[in-house]
Amino acid sequence: MTNSTREVTDIISGQATSDGAGVRLYRVIGGPRLPDLDPFLLLDEFVSDDPGDYLAGFPDHPHRGFETVTYMLAGRMRHGDNQGNSGLLEAGSVQWMTAGRGIVHSEMPEQQDGLMWGFQLWVNLPARNKLCPPRYQDIPPHEIPLVTLDGGRVRVIAGRLEDVTGPVHGIDAEPCYFDVELPADGRLTLPLPSAHAAFVYCYDGRVTLGQDRPTPLERRHLAVLGAGDTLTLAAAGAAARALVVAGRPFAEPVARYGPFVMNTREEIMSAIDDLRSGRF
Repeated sequence: MTNSTREVTDIISGQATSDGAGVRLYRVIGGPRLPDLDPFLLLDEFVSDDPGDYLAGFPDHPHRGFETVTYMLAGRMRHGDNQGNSGLLEAGSVQWMTAGRGIVHSEMPEQQDGLMWGFQLWVNLPARNKLCPPRYQDIPPHEIPLVTLDGGRVRVIAGRLEDVTGPVHGIDAEPCYFDVELPADGRLTLPLPSAHAAFVYCYDGRVTLGQDRPTPLERRHLAVLGAGDTLTLAAAGAAARALVVAGRPFAEPVARYGPFVMNTREEIMSAIDDLRSGRF
Protein backbone atom coordinates (compact mmCIF):
# COMPACT_ATOMS: atom_id res chain seq x y z
CA MET A 1 0.00 0.00 0.00
CA THR A 2 1.38 3.41 -0.95
CA ASN A 3 0.92 6.59 1.05
CA SER A 4 -1.15 9.43 -0.38
CA THR A 5 0.13 12.96 0.10
CA ARG A 6 -2.18 15.68 1.34
CA GLU A 7 -2.48 18.74 -0.88
CA VAL A 8 -3.73 22.24 -0.06
CA THR A 9 -7.45 22.87 -0.66
CA ASP A 10 -7.71 26.43 0.71
CA ILE A 11 -5.56 29.19 2.20
CA ILE A 12 -6.79 31.55 4.90
CA SER A 13 -4.97 34.71 6.03
CA GLY A 14 -4.93 35.75 9.67
CA GLN A 15 -7.10 38.78 10.42
CA ALA A 16 -6.09 41.35 13.02
CA THR A 17 -8.59 41.57 15.88
CA SER A 18 -8.69 41.77 19.68
CA ASP A 19 -10.10 39.64 22.47
CA GLY A 20 -10.12 39.45 26.25
CA ALA A 21 -9.56 42.92 27.68
CA GLY A 22 -8.27 44.20 24.36
CA VAL A 23 -5.37 41.85 23.60
CA ARG A 24 -4.33 42.27 19.97
CA LEU A 25 -4.10 39.05 17.99
CA TYR A 26 -4.51 37.42 14.58
CA ARG A 27 -7.52 35.13 14.11
CA VAL A 28 -7.28 32.41 11.47
CA ILE A 29 -9.98 29.88 12.40
CA GLY A 30 -13.18 31.32 13.83
CA GLY A 31 -13.57 34.22 11.38
CA PRO A 32 -15.86 34.76 8.39
CA ARG A 33 -13.60 32.92 5.89
CA LEU A 34 -13.18 29.81 8.05
CA PRO A 35 -15.74 29.67 10.90
CA ASP A 36 -14.49 26.22 11.92
CA LEU A 37 -12.69 23.15 10.62
CA ASP A 38 -14.31 20.24 12.46
CA PRO A 39 -13.21 19.54 15.21
CA PHE A 40 -11.32 22.87 15.41
CA LEU A 41 -13.31 25.97 16.36
CA LEU A 42 -10.73 28.76 16.64
CA LEU A 43 -7.04 29.50 16.13
CA ASP A 44 -5.48 32.76 17.33
CA GLU A 45 -1.87 33.91 17.24
CA PHE A 46 -0.93 36.60 19.75
CA VAL A 47 2.45 38.24 19.24
CA SER A 48 3.78 41.62 20.35
CA ASP A 49 6.67 43.23 22.19
CA ASP A 50 4.48 46.25 23.00
CA PRO A 51 3.07 45.77 26.53
CA GLY A 52 0.06 47.88 25.59
CA ASP A 53 -1.02 45.08 23.25
CA TYR A 54 -1.18 42.36 25.91
CA LEU A 55 -0.94 43.62 29.51
CA ALA A 56 -4.74 43.71 29.97
CA GLY A 57 -4.76 39.97 29.34
CA PHE A 58 -7.82 37.75 29.53
CA PRO A 59 -9.63 38.41 32.85
CA ASP A 60 -12.22 35.99 34.25
CA HIS A 61 -14.35 34.47 31.49
CA PRO A 62 -16.39 31.26 31.18
CA HIS A 63 -16.15 28.24 28.88
CA ARG A 64 -18.38 25.22 28.32
CA GLY A 65 -18.51 22.37 25.84
CA PHE A 66 -15.01 22.41 24.30
CA GLU A 67 -11.26 22.51 24.99
CA THR A 68 -8.76 25.38 24.87
CA VAL A 69 -5.12 24.79 23.98
CA THR A 70 -2.57 27.49 24.82
CA TYR A 71 0.96 27.11 23.44
CA MET A 72 3.53 29.69 24.51
CA LEU A 73 6.57 30.54 22.40
CA ALA A 74 7.72 33.56 24.43
CA GLY A 75 6.61 35.32 27.60
CA ARG A 76 4.70 34.08 30.65
CA MET A 77 0.98 33.74 31.34
CA ARG A 78 -0.57 33.09 34.77
CA HIS A 79 -3.84 31.15 34.75
CA GLY A 80 -6.39 30.66 37.51
CA ASP A 81 -9.99 29.52 37.80
CA ASN A 82 -13.06 29.43 40.02
CA GLN A 83 -12.15 25.95 41.27
CA GLY A 84 -8.93 27.07 42.90
CA ASN A 85 -6.55 25.89 40.19
CA SER A 86 -3.63 28.08 39.16
CA GLY A 87 -0.38 27.78 37.26
CA LEU A 88 2.21 29.54 35.14
CA LEU A 89 2.60 29.06 31.40
CA GLU A 90 6.17 29.85 30.41
CA ALA A 91 7.91 29.88 27.03
CA GLY A 92 7.68 26.47 25.40
CA SER A 93 4.87 25.19 27.61
CA VAL A 94 1.36 23.99 26.70
CA GLN A 95 -1.94 23.99 28.57
CA TRP A 96 -4.70 21.73 27.27
CA MET A 97 -7.82 22.70 29.24
CA THR A 98 -10.99 20.65 28.92
CA ALA A 99 -13.77 23.04 29.96
CA GLY A 100 -16.46 20.35 29.86
CA ARG A 101 -19.55 21.28 31.88
CA GLY A 102 -18.17 24.71 32.72
CA ILE A 103 -15.33 26.70 34.18
CA VAL A 104 -14.53 30.37 34.76
CA HIS A 105 -10.84 31.16 34.37
CA SER A 106 -8.37 33.93 33.63
CA GLU A 107 -5.11 34.13 31.67
CA MET A 108 -3.01 37.14 32.64
CA PRO A 109 0.51 38.10 31.48
CA GLU A 110 3.10 37.80 34.24
CA GLN A 111 5.50 40.38 32.84
CA GLN A 112 5.58 44.12 32.31
CA ASP A 113 7.54 44.23 29.07
CA GLY A 114 9.22 42.01 26.49
CA LEU A 115 7.89 39.69 23.81
CA MET A 116 4.60 37.83 24.33
CA TRP A 117 4.04 35.20 21.65
CA GLY A 118 1.82 32.16 21.46
CA PHE A 119 -1.28 30.49 20.12
CA GLN A 120 -4.71 29.50 21.35
CA LEU A 121 -6.59 26.69 19.66
CA TRP A 122 -10.17 25.65 20.48
CA VAL A 123 -11.05 21.98 20.00
CA ASN A 124 -14.64 20.77 20.10
CA LEU A 125 -15.95 18.02 22.37
CA PRO A 126 -18.44 15.38 21.18
CA ALA A 127 -21.99 15.60 22.50
CA ARG A 128 -21.45 12.71 24.91
CA ASN A 129 -18.65 14.55 26.72
CA LYS A 130 -19.69 18.21 26.56
CA LEU A 131 -20.69 18.11 30.25
CA CYS A 132 -17.70 16.13 31.49
CA PRO A 133 -15.78 17.36 34.57
CA PRO A 134 -13.27 20.13 33.75
CA ARG A 135 -9.58 19.19 33.75
CA TYR A 136 -6.15 20.58 32.90
CA GLN A 137 -3.08 19.13 31.28
CA ASP A 138 -0.25 21.58 32.01
CA ILE A 139 2.84 20.49 30.06
CA PRO A 140 6.19 22.16 30.87
CA PRO A 141 8.72 22.63 28.05
CA HIS A 142 11.00 19.76 29.08
CA GLU A 143 8.15 17.25 28.79
CA ILE A 144 7.51 18.00 25.10
CA PRO A 145 9.70 15.66 23.04
CA LEU A 146 11.78 17.00 20.17
CA VAL A 147 12.19 14.64 17.21
CA THR A 148 15.06 15.29 14.80
CA LEU A 149 14.44 14.07 11.25
CA ASP A 150 16.29 14.39 7.98
CA GLY A 151 15.20 17.85 6.91
CA GLY A 152 13.94 19.35 10.17
CA ARG A 153 12.91 19.05 13.81
CA VAL A 154 9.45 18.54 15.32
CA ARG A 155 8.12 19.23 18.83
CA VAL A 156 5.47 16.58 19.41
CA ILE A 157 2.78 18.12 21.62
CA ALA A 158 0.09 15.55 20.81
CA GLY A 159 -0.06 12.52 18.56
CA ARG A 160 2.69 10.15 17.47
CA LEU A 161 5.76 10.64 15.29
CA GLU A 162 8.30 7.89 14.66
CA ASP A 163 8.35 6.05 18.01
CA VAL A 164 7.59 9.19 20.05
CA THR A 165 4.19 10.04 21.56
CA GLY A 166 3.30 13.55 22.72
CA PRO A 167 2.47 14.20 26.38
CA VAL A 168 -1.17 15.30 25.82
CA HIS A 169 -3.48 12.31 26.24
CA GLY A 170 -7.13 11.29 26.58
CA ILE A 171 -8.52 13.78 24.03
CA ASP A 172 -11.66 12.81 22.11
CA ALA A 173 -10.43 14.33 18.84
CA GLU A 174 -7.30 12.11 18.93
CA PRO A 175 -5.21 15.10 17.83
CA CYS A 176 -1.81 15.50 16.27
CA TYR A 177 -0.19 18.80 17.24
CA PHE A 178 3.30 19.29 15.81
CA ASP A 179 5.52 22.37 15.91
CA VAL A 180 7.79 21.98 12.87
CA GLU A 181 11.14 23.75 12.51
CA LEU A 182 12.80 23.67 9.08
CA PRO A 183 16.32 24.91 8.32
CA ALA A 184 16.96 26.83 5.11
CA ASP A 185 15.73 24.63 2.24
CA GLY A 186 14.83 21.87 4.72
CA ARG A 187 12.19 19.36 3.66
CA LEU A 188 10.38 16.55 5.48
CA THR A 189 7.35 14.29 5.28
CA LEU A 190 5.04 13.71 8.25
CA PRO A 191 2.42 10.99 8.75
CA LEU A 192 -1.13 12.18 9.51
CA PRO A 193 -4.17 9.97 10.22
CA SER A 194 -6.13 9.71 6.98
CA ALA A 195 -9.54 10.23 8.66
CA HIS A 196 -8.46 13.47 10.39
CA ALA A 197 -9.12 17.03 9.27
CA ALA A 198 -5.80 18.88 9.13
CA PHE A 199 -4.24 22.29 8.67
CA VAL A 200 -0.84 23.98 8.59
CA TYR A 201 -0.23 27.44 10.04
CA CYS A 202 3.03 29.15 9.04
CA TYR A 203 4.20 31.52 11.76
CA ASP A 204 7.81 32.20 10.77
CA GLY A 205 9.35 32.34 7.30
CA ARG A 206 7.62 30.71 4.35
CA VAL A 207 6.89 27.08 3.51
CA THR A 208 5.81 25.01 0.52
CA LEU A 209 3.21 22.27 1.04
CA GLY A 210 2.27 19.20 -0.97
CA GLN A 211 4.02 17.06 -3.52
CA ASP A 212 1.95 16.85 -6.69
CA ARG A 213 0.87 20.50 -6.50
CA PRO A 214 3.43 22.33 -4.34
CA THR A 215 1.72 25.34 -2.78
CA PRO A 216 3.51 28.25 -1.09
CA LEU A 217 2.28 29.33 2.33
CA GLU A 218 3.27 32.73 3.66
CA ARG A 219 3.73 33.75 7.27
CA ARG A 220 0.47 34.25 9.19
CA HIS A 221 -1.49 32.15 6.69
CA LEU A 222 -3.25 28.81 7.24
CA ALA A 223 -3.55 26.00 4.71
CA VAL A 224 -6.50 23.61 4.87
CA LEU A 225 -5.34 20.16 3.76
CA GLY A 226 -7.18 17.63 1.64
CA ALA A 227 -7.31 13.86 2.01
CA GLY A 228 -4.25 11.69 2.48
CA ASP A 229 -2.06 10.13 5.13
CA THR A 230 1.21 12.06 4.72
CA LEU A 231 2.19 15.71 4.44
CA THR A 232 5.29 17.00 2.69
CA LEU A 233 6.49 20.46 3.66
CA ALA A 234 9.62 22.41 2.85
CA ALA A 235 11.18 25.71 3.80
CA ALA A 236 10.95 28.14 0.90
CA GLY A 237 14.54 29.34 1.03
CA ALA A 238 15.19 30.68 4.54
CA ALA A 239 14.44 28.78 7.75
CA ALA A 240 10.76 28.48 8.65
CA ARG A 241 8.43 27.27 11.39
CA ALA A 242 4.85 26.04 11.19
CA LEU A 243 2.17 24.31 13.24
CA VAL A 244 0.81 21.09 11.76
CA VAL A 245 -2.46 20.10 13.45
CA ALA A 246 -4.94 17.30 12.75
CA GLY A 247 -8.01 15.96 14.56
CA ARG A 248 -10.85 13.50 14.14
CA PRO A 249 -14.06 15.27 13.02
CA PHE A 250 -17.22 14.69 15.06
CA ALA A 251 -19.75 15.55 12.31
CA GLU A 252 -22.24 16.86 14.88
CA PRO A 253 -24.36 20.05 14.95
CA VAL A 254 -22.51 23.06 16.39
CA ALA A 255 -24.41 25.68 18.38
CA ARG A 256 -22.04 28.48 19.33
CA TYR A 257 -22.45 31.59 21.43
CA GLY A 258 -19.30 33.37 22.59
CA PRO A 259 -17.48 31.06 25.03
CA PHE A 260 -20.12 28.29 24.84
CA VAL A 261 -20.10 25.57 22.18
CA MET A 262 -22.91 23.03 22.39
CA ASN A 263 -25.09 21.05 19.95
CA THR A 264 -28.41 22.91 20.24
CA ARG A 265 -29.72 26.41 20.98
CA GLU A 266 -31.49 25.03 24.06
CA GLU A 267 -28.15 23.81 25.46
CA ILE A 268 -26.67 27.27 24.89
CA MET A 269 -29.55 28.87 26.82
CA SER A 270 -29.01 26.36 29.62
CA ALA A 271 -25.31 27.28 29.75
CA ILE A 272 -26.14 30.98 30.05
CA ASP A 273 -28.65 30.25 32.82
CA ASP A 274 -26.17 28.05 34.70
CA LEU A 275 -23.51 30.77 34.52
CA ARG A 276 -25.89 33.47 35.77
CA SER A 277 -27.05 31.19 38.58
CA GLY A 278 -23.52 30.42 39.76
CA ARG A 279 -23.60 26.75 38.77
CA PHE A 280 -20.30 26.78 36.85
